[in-house]
Amino acid sequence: MKFEALRGAVKHFVGNFGLPRLIIFFFVALLFCAAPFVGVNVPASLSDVCVRWTQNAVLVLAMVPMIQSGAGLNFGLPVGIISGLLGATLAMQIGAAGTGGFILAILICLPFAFFSGYLYGGILNKVKGEEMTIAMYIGFSIVTFMSILWIALPFTNPTMVWAYAGAGLRTTISLEGYWSHILNDFLCIRAGNFMFPTGALLFFVLCAVIMRIFMQSKTGTAMTAAGSNPDFARACGVSVDKMRRTSVVVSTLFGAVGILVYQQSFGFIQMYNAPLFMAFPAVAAVLLGGASVQKASLLNVIIGTFLFQSILTMTPSVINNIVKTDMSEVIRILISNGMIIYALTRKTKVAR
Repeated sequence: MKFEALRGAVKHFVGNFGLPRLIIFFFVALLFCAAPFVGVNVPASLSDVCVRWTQNAVLVLAMVPMIQSGAGLNFGLPVGIISGLLGATLAMQIGAAGTGGFILAILICLPFAFFSGYLYGGILNKVKGEEMTIAMYIGFSIVTFMSILWIALPFTNPTMVWAYAGAGLRTTISLEGYWSHILNDFLCIRAGNFMFPTGALLFFVLCAVIMRIFMQSKTGTAMTAAGSNPDFARACGVSVDKMRRTSVVVSTLFGAVGILVYQQSFGFIQMYNAPLFMAFPAVAAVLLGGASVQKASLLNVIIGTFLFQSILTMTPSVINNIVKTDMSEVIRILISNGMIIYALTRKTKVAR
């Protein structure tokens, strides 16, 4: 009887946690355990994991509002990313640098994110049931459209434009001398080959606190109600369409700020088609953390981002030393798309 009870408990746990997530969790643990035996510098690898974790966490956090409101996974994250790129390039154009330049880039990008998120949310309200598909095409469209504008807009900063033409933004723009690693280096902890980006973590904590306060507010509660039970929400006087649009705006705002955090950690701004598929790692990370198409939490964001970035960091180091072949990109694509497919197959219908 005890064996049957234990078997039932294990089966229940695996069913709730998800077999793919469990496999990935043990795979990550195996990579960390195997690292010292194949000549991998564990402190340096762990440092890379921490840097990539804080670098991507705000972008993953942007997924939470839309999931909670019932609008699905935000495959249109490039809408927010483009707003962040606009804020960064405009701040660099006027010569803003350092902490002030980073803050100015955030302040500039927020109005763009609000306006584009409002339009984006209006479109999604007209295609209920197909939000994720339409969002993906919206993201692709705005990235392609902005690829034209990056050439046409009258930027003149010599560190940003093509040297031979004197016009049009470069494919990759260095943040050296502006706000490269401005968060990572703040209160940074160093011990040998290990480096922990304390400032970037504190910034993520600030964003997470803001998100939690918003989700626990009257608007956030109404948003969650609209996502979990739209009919009940309408009966209580909640405008489901308004809540969905609000969630898209909030998600777009966090996406814009998230790409600025990503940029300062990376040290470069990547333009043109670079944001095209940036939604997929963020979607995969939040799903890997235990979120579903209908429900997500801050814990899902933290765990999922750490696991996903651990795989991307440790796989090349460990697997390459064993088989002498770079499999990191193959595993990244497999896990990203596999987790998305897994989540969509478990999607349940929600009343509209």
